[in-house]
Amino acid sequence: MAAAAWGRRLPRAWLRSCGPDRPRAPRPAGAPPVTRPSLCCRSAGPGRGRHYRAALCVEPKQPLAVEEVGPRPVRPHEVRVDVHFCGVNFADILVCRGQYQEKPQLPFTPGMEFSGIVLETGADVSTVKKGDRVIGVSGFNGMAEECIIDQKTLWQIPEGVSLREAATLPVSYGTALLALEHRACTQPGETVLVTAAAGATGLAVIDVATNILQAKVIAAVGSDEKCQLVMQKGAQSVVNYSQGGLKEAVRKLVGSVGVNVVIDTVGGDVFLEALRSLAWEGRIVVVGFAGGTIASVPANLLLLKNVSAMGLYWSRYKEQNFPIFSRTLSSVLQYCQQGRIQPHIGAVFKLEKVNDAFLHVIQRKSTGKVLISLK
Repeated sequence: MAAAAWGRRLPRAWLRSCGPDRPRAPRPAGAPPVTRPSLCCRSAGPGRGRHYRAALCVEPKQPLAVEEVGPRPVRPHEVRVDVHFCGVNFADILVCRGQYQEKPQLPFTPGMEFSGIVLETGADVSTVKKGDRVIGVSGFNGMAEECIIDQKTLWQIPEGVSLREAATLPVSYGTALLALEHRACTQPGETVLVTAAAGATGLAVIDVATNILQAKVIAAVGSDEKCQLVMQKGAQSVVNYSQGGLKEAVRKLVGSVGVNVVIDTVGGDVFLEALRSLAWEGRIVVVGFAGGTIASVPANLLLLKNVSAMGLYWSRYKEQNFPIFSRTLSSVLQYCQQGRIQPHIGAVFKLEKVNDAFLHVIQRKSTGKVLISLK
């Protein structure tokens, strides 16, 4: 996904504070649950007034608190969802550190994507009904047992796709499909180089490029273990850039011709070497900066081989071009139902272990998608 700064080099203070044994001030005996009416809420009818658990960012750069929060009614265009799974993305970590381009008012609940079951609909809602299984794309409020969201940012999950599997799709697969198809216009038979290929977005790019667009994939990763995984997931070739330069490794695979498309989530020197690996009229799509450095584009490299460098800020499409945004999510749900894509889940954490989940992502202990289970 496209965060303005993916920030691999997060301060050590965050790593220490996210540890599972960090003490917290106990809540006094008999104290009432915390009521935060600005957050998502509880169902109407028999459940009205009941509190539910949510992960809260109360102070930037500090561990999240898991507390009970209070309800508010749904507005006419809104839907209340019983959340089952929520994806963990680097953007969630960055926003909790105050380093993301969006800065929600404190306290807030992170979580950009989730899956669940509709509990209640507002008076003007016509797209979903109570009991429907849905995925949602929220601003930042998905890591809670319930979530209120605008009806237009919910998509029904087709039969045969599990709630757990569906929760992996919006950010990673939405990014992959938009980057490859809409931005890079990838054609069958073209060669796609993807960096950080064992991450959630990287594996989604491999899946979409190989199984939907019939392209050939060179996967760039940083360990032998990840090399094995990306080959199992469909990459035709693999480069371990911890063992040498990316440009030379790619040249050994494709010769001086180069690759047609690059999907880069790393930035820095990796981006520059990938740019130099492009073929005539090649396209490079900037998705993020997991390496922590934002490279400057040497314009002469664009000129020499008539290549194009472009960006992809996935969530911005929700505001700027919603039809494409919506169509992309509908497509990935359909591909998943048809068995044409196979999302990879790296780890699942309970809500009370949300800080462990963040640490897992920061330290890159997992491949594929990391999920929070709310049930």
